[in-house]
Amino acid sequence: MSIATAAKPWRSFAALGDSFTEGLSDVLGPDGRHVGWADRVALVLAARVPDFTYANLAVRGRLAPAVRTEQVSAAVRLGADLVSFGAGVNDTLRRSYDPRVTAGAIEGAVRELRGAGSDVLLFAWGDPGRRSSVMGRVRERIRLLNSATRAIASTYGCYLVEFWGVAVFDENRHWDDDRLHLSASGHEMAAALALQALGVGDDSWRTPRPIERVGRVTSIRRDLDWARGHFGPWLARRLAGRSSGDGISAKRPDLVRIDAST
Repeated sequence: MSIATAAKPWRSFAALGDSFTEGLSDVLGPDGRHVGWADRVALVLAARVPDFTYANLAVRGRLAPAVRTEQVSAAVRLGADLVSFGAGVNDTLRRSYDPRVTAGAIEGAVRELRGAGSDVLLFAWGDPGRRSSVMGRVRERIRLLNSATRAIASTYGCYLVEFWGVAVFDENRHWDDDRLHLSASGHEMAAALALQALGVGDDSWRTPRPIERVGRVTSIRRDLDWARGHFGPWLARRLAGRSSGDGISAKRPDLVRIDAST
């Protein structure tokens, strides 16, 4: 098989994954939860067919194996036409990271979803070294994970979103202050890339804008603020064995009809 590119008249969509798909750091919706790229994609897909339904099972902090065991079986029960699987970056940040385990979880999830008749959307993640020397330490891990994901997408005929090398994501405005999660404009961009990968959108998202340039003193001050406000608490959770997703439930556990006009 090969990577899929042609759009289909999907009537249902289930989004699986971690904070990226949950929508962390985007604007808040009427339900008090973050909107996120997947909600935005669902609205566009809903405009193409009547009675479109959407579920979002993603939970922040989840590793790829947990997404597979906790969310894939639920997606299979829902029987969604289209399922996105966005996980793996959290795995690369762990000291105990095993690329075979992460890639195996992704392939296992895809095999199960494709076997159930769902089309699958996967992600090849961006290069963290382009924006952060700290995050750049996992650059090679993510590059190799992307290679495995591309092979999986080709083998099983999945759709694939390519973030690696997309320079527009170097802009600070697309990122939250924690440097890990997308801002509202970042989620808009991610939705645009996903829609293009699904054969629904175009490449108008590539229109460049001036990138903010700051002096060395300002850059150092921002790094210190980030370390105190975000990296420190994140490291403390890791050392304590806690996850940001502890006690968090999926915001849309069932397929629910959505109105594209809202």
